[in-house]
Amino acid sequence: MKTNRIGRTDVAVTEVAFGCASIGNLYREVTEDEAQAVLAAAWDAGIRYFDTAPHYGRGLAEMRLGRFLKGRSLKSGAGFALSTKVGRILSPAAAPISEADGYVNPAQNDMRYDYSGDGIEESLAQSFERLGVTRADIVYVHDIGEYTHGAANAAHMEAFLGSGYARLARLKEQGRIGAFGLGVNECEVCLEVMDHGPLDAILLAGRLTLLDRSAEAALVPRCLEAGTSLVLGGVFNSGILATGPVEGATYDYGPAPQEVLDRVAALKARADAHGVPLATAALEFARRHPATAAVLLGTAKPASLRRNLDALSRPFPAGAEAALA
Repeated sequence: MKTNRIGRTDVAVTEVAFGCASIGNLYREVTEDEAQAVLAAAWDAGIRYFDTAPHYGRGLAEMRLGRFLKGRSLKSGAGFALSTKVGRILSPAAAPISEADGYVNPAQNDMRYDYSGDGIEESLAQSFERLGVTRADIVYVHDIGEYTHGAANAAHMEAFLGSGYARLARLKEQGRIGAFGLGVNECEVCLEVMDHGPLDAILLAGRLTLLDRSAEAALVPRCLEAGTSLVLGGVFNSGILATGPVEGATYDYGPAPQEVLDRVAALKARADAHGVPLATAALEFARRHPATAAVLLGTAKPASLRRNLDALSRPFPAGAEAALA
C-alpha cells in the first residue's frame, strides 16, 4: 500500500488508515474476538496506520489495539504508525457506566477535559500504558473547539495555547512523539491554532468530503502552504455518502435534512452517470485530494472494511473524475 509522509516529519503512514472508534463499542457492543478480527483484516490488507483515542469507549479501543499490536511483536515506528489523542483524562468510574457518549458498555472510567501541558502529558502517559508502547507517531489534540465545547471552549483554548502546545513541541523534540496536530470536526479552530504555531497534521472529520467541502475555502490552502498534512475521517459524512439519500440516512451524526438529501441525490446521479458507485466516489475524492496524507476507515466488520478497500483497489473509470468535481 502506498505511504505518505506527515508534514515535514519523518513519520510515514499508509494512504488508508484504520480508525478504532467502532472497536470501542460505538453505538453497539463489539466482542473482543470481533475487534481482533477486524484489526487483523486491516493488517492483512496492508494497512499500517492505526488511529485511536481515550474517548473511544473510555479507553477500551486503546486497550484492544494494544493487545493486537503486541501480538505482532513490533514497536511503534518499526513496521506501523500509531496515533492517539489528548485532551481527555480518564480515571476509575465512581459508578457503573452502561453507555457514554454513544459508546455501549465502555471501559469503566470517568472522564474530564484537560488541554494544559500537564493534562496532555498525563493523558498521553495513560494512553501509552493502555497501548503498551512508549512512543506515538502522531498525537492529535482531540475535539478542541466550539463544535464540541461551545462557550466553554475559551478556557480550553487558553489552557492549550498557554502550555499545551509548547508541551507537545517539547515531546516531539524529545522523540517521545513523532508529530502532532489536531483531531477535530471543524475548520475554524485549526486556523486559530495555526496562527499560534505550526501543525504537522490535522485529522479532519467530515469537512473535506464529496458532500462537504468547507475546508477548501481557507483551511486547505493554509495547509498546503504550511506543509500540514490532512488525515481525512468521516469521508461518508457519518453515513449518507455510503447509503445514498435513502430514508433514515444520517448526516453529521443525525438524521439528514431534506436539503442534504437533495444534494446527495444530485451527487449520486452524477456518479451513476459515470458508472461509479456513490461510496466509491466519496472514497476516491478523499484519497485523491492533494492535501490528503491518509483516509481513515473505521468499522467493526471485516466485510465492510474489505468492501471499501476493494472499491479503492479497482481502476477508476476513464473520465470519471468529473463525478468528483
